[in-house]
Amino acid sequence: MQGSEAEAASVTSYAYKASLIGSAHRFALAEEGLSWHIGGRSGLWPFAEISAIRLSFRPVSMQQHRFRADITHTSGRRIAILSTSWQTAALMAPQDNGFRAFIVELHARMARAGSRAALTAGLGRTSYAMVLAFLAVLTVAMVGLLIRALMTGELAGVLFILGFAALFAWQVGGFVRRNQPRAYTLAHLPESLLP
Repeated sequence: MQGSEAEAASVTSYAYKASLIGSAHRFALAEEGLSWHIGGRSGLWPFAEISAIRLSFRPVSMQQHRFRADITHTSGRRIAILSTSWQTAALMAPQDNGFRAFIVELHARMARAGSRAALTAGLGRTSYAMVLAFLAVLTVAMVGLLIRALMTGELAGVLFILGFAALFAWQVGGFVRRNQPRAYTLAHLPESLLP
């Protein structure tokens, strides 16, 4: 390969639409660093100037399987990369393979550049503690309702509470498990936070 062919082969790119209206958010990994184009803004961040990355699992009503990477520059500026893209007013499509490949390659290039970025996974510790406290209060309330339904002989109420608890545990349990706060390394990314 020569010149521009070698350069084109070394570029990994990813794009998604954060909203139905507006342009796509475009990212590329070039030899020089992370290139980004969001709306009318653009920039190039050398890999050594990326100060932090936070990976998280962020489901929304339109897409229950959505991942997010928040990337922070040494200047304090941040960009977010999502694993889903708006297609129509009622459809948000997953882009699992593209997102995963881009994030894995970003970490590999940062490692080659000798990055010392702070790498964290999940929610912040305070947010995670608040989620756990809310779940504890909700669990106590549900157990209270279950005991009352059992004492009054309301079989339909018991079945409803058990069904709701099972559905809630299935939906929220994955979110809580995946978003447990932790650090990771450039060589060992958290598999639970990649599609």
